[in-house]
Amino acid sequence: MLIKTKKNCLWCGKPITDGVHTTENNDTFCCEGCYLGYMAGERFQHERDEIQLSLVEALAAALDAREHETGMHSQRVACHTQVLARQFSKDKSALQQVYWGSLLHDIGKIAIPDFILLNPHSLNEEEWQIMRSHPQRGYDIISDIPFMTEAADIVLCHEERWDGGGYPQGLKGKAIPWGARLFAIIDTLDAITSDRPYRKARSFDIAKKEIINMSGQQFDPEGVEAFLAEEDVLRGMVEVKCTLMTKD
Repeated sequence: MLIKTKKNCLWCGKPITDGVHTTENNDTFCCEGCYLGYMAGERFQHERDEIQLSLVEALAAALDAREHETGMHSQRVACHTQVLARQFSKDKSALQQVYWGSLLHDIGKIAIPDFILLNPHSLNEEEWQIMRSHPQRGYDIISDIPFMTEAADIVLCHEERWDGGGYPQGLKGKAIPWGARLFAIIDTLDAITSDRPYRKARSFDIAKKEIINMSGQQFDPEGVEAFLAEEDVLRGMVEVKCTLMTKD
């Protein structure tokens, strides 16, 4: 489609003086070459994003399998965390980092020996110290991946608490990355509403009560407000999960 415009070319930046190629989103280009170059770049970006997502989801699935985790725990908490994250950001790149960090939150457990990771009994102090090293180990695994810098920070900080009582750094309040603060709420929601070897899954309302009670202690109060604002959506997502677990 050719139109008259005074815009600059989105691809090369040159002022447009004649007719212009435009997309459905009204992006404008001075010539067919710039238009085709831009579209090729868009396709490459899409393909790259798909490859990156497939890689990250494969890593998460491998961890879930090693932990004998069922019900797609990692993907579930990543998707649920997105519900809260969209209350705080509309930036696609930032939301992508939150998704990846939530998806790979426990990737450091790959480095934890099986006799500790899969131990059905209580851990001793030495074993707990090893288990509590998993956020740092996870950060070390993915922090050098160029497209996962912010996601790595979420992995490192997902066991921190709003009141400073978490680990590995004992961070407090907004010193904890915002994605990690939101993830902590969702991780608790998923833990309470999922079956465990020592108990059956509990209701959404029990999880909600616990999350409200721990606001300002374990959880960011603003994150809890976002959780309550999205209660209907999250309740529905948990109900779908519970239905699938019952069928299994």
